[in-house]
Amino acid sequence: MTASPPAPAGFDRRYDVQGLDAIDVAILDTFPLTREDDLQRYPGQPMEIEIVTDEFSPVCPWSGLPDFGRLEIRYLPRDRCVELKSLKYYLTSYRFVGVYHEHATRRLLADLTKLLDPLSLTIRCDYGMRGGLNTVCTVKYVAADHPQAGQ
Repeated sequence: MTASPPAPAGFDRRYDVQGLDAIDVAILDTFPLTREDDLQRYPGQPMEIEIVTDEFSPVCPWSGLPDFGRLEIRYLPRDRCVELKSLKYYLTSYRFVGVYHEHATRRLLADLTKLLDPLSLTIRCDYGMRGGLNTVCTVKYVAADHPQAGQ
């Protein structure tokens, strides 16, 4: 049996990655769901907010290569909404963080749940193909006082 030829120079390369402490949670900001000059809350059903980006890109913890993904954030706010510019900076802070897809998705849920105290929150990350495999991670939070809690 013939041995495989050695890999070309550079194929064993690994880029440096940052740890989870590089995720900038402190940059996140919120604003009130209702305006101060409103006399009452808006009538009707609660508003579901959906934020989508195709620019979420943490890196592989093994190789340091970028993992591009479509990120969908969907939530029913209780009293606060996430400010979008701060969210963009927060998501950009993942850019050099070496983290598994599953862990990144759970971390997003934990950070945004703590920030917003929403009635419900769903995070869905659809990562690009890697070696012919597509990874889609979805995590959900439902507050105990939400009408759908326990269902």
